[in-house]
Amino acid sequence: MTKVKLTINNNGSVKIDGDFEIVDMQGNNYGLQGRTVVSICRCGMSANKPFCDGSHKGHFEHNAVAFDLPPKKA
Repeated sequence: MTKVKLTINNNGSVKIDGDFEIVDMQGNNYGLQGRTVVSICRCGMSANKPFCDGSHKGHFEHNAVAFDLPPKKA
């Protein structure tokens, strides 16, 4: 099984790359038309949510730096 890669972009979207599906709360698939790479909005400004349309440019700041989460609670 191939891993799906999520990349948290600085000042922008989450890029999803791999073999994946995206569904709504009812389990309906978004029609990705064969795409294996999409960007998901993190700023809430996209007119095309949940997908990024670039509306964040100049209005959303977050430097994406990886870190370890605390241990899972038992």
